[in-house]
Formats: sequence, C-alpha cells, structure tokens
Amino acid sequence: MSRRVALSLAAGVVLLGGAGAFAIAHAENQPPALAHSTARYTAPTGHRDGSFTFTTEVTASSGVKSLKVLAWPANSSLAKKAPTAKEMAAAEPATCKPAGKDTVRCVYTTEVTGADAASSPRGPWRVAVLATAEDGTTTLDTKAAGFTVG
Repeated sequence: MSRRVALSLAAGVVLLGGAGAFAIAHAENQPPALAHSTARYTAPTGHRDGSFTFTTEVTASSGVKSLKVLAWPANSSLAKKAPTAKEMAAAEPATCKPAGKDTVRCVYTTEVTGADAASSPRGPWRVAVLATAEDGTTTLDTKAAGFTVG
C-alpha cells in the first residue's frame, strides 16, 4: 500500500471516528421524547365522581426524573400565552413506571367531583406536560393531548 493511500485511509478513519463520537455524545444529551399521549375525561354522574386521566410514554437516554401535568381550558388565557417550563415545574406530578430501555409509562389521574365539573368551563381542554430527564434536559409540550368537557 502506498504511503498516500495509507495516509488517506488513516485520515478517513479519524474523521469517521470523530463523527461517531459526536453522534454518541449528541444522542446522550437529547431532551426527553413523548409518545402515545392520551387524555380521558369522565364526567361525574349522580353520586359518583368522575375522573381525568393522562397517559404518555417518555424516553430519555439518561433516565426520566419527572413528568408534570396541567390541564387547561382551550379558551382560557393560557390559550394566548401557553404555560412556561418554570410555571409547569409547580404542576402536579404523574406516576411513572419502567416500560422498556430508557422509557417509562407515566399516568396522571385525578378525581372530578360534581362541584369541580359544575365550575369547570365546558368545551375543549388541552393538556400541557413538562418532562425532565435525569441529566436535567427538559421537554415542554403545551398541547400534549386534548379532551372535551361536556
């Protein structure tokens, strides 16, 4: 093998190795990813309370630290100015359980009383979520799911 070919080959290996290391480092710092998000609202009936349930899967290479959930009426002031990550940090936490490599399934459920339903605006609602990975990266999705209060 000529010296020129050997040097070209060595340079190519170094270049590919550097690109691979960059890709691995970049993949490790990816923010959490949400998938399969759903929201379900069940209105109270008679003497039985209703419920609101939000479910999603969160994947983060460093692990998932938390998921915060906030439901809000689509025609409220939040529709004009969606909640920020700082505001979402004070939202209610979901319960998360392992669902595969680097993935957790998170569920948030709350009771809806007759009084809650009577004082809630009717129509479309949105669900905002803040996912936080163990490495501190976050993902804010202000329209992760939707449901209707009838």
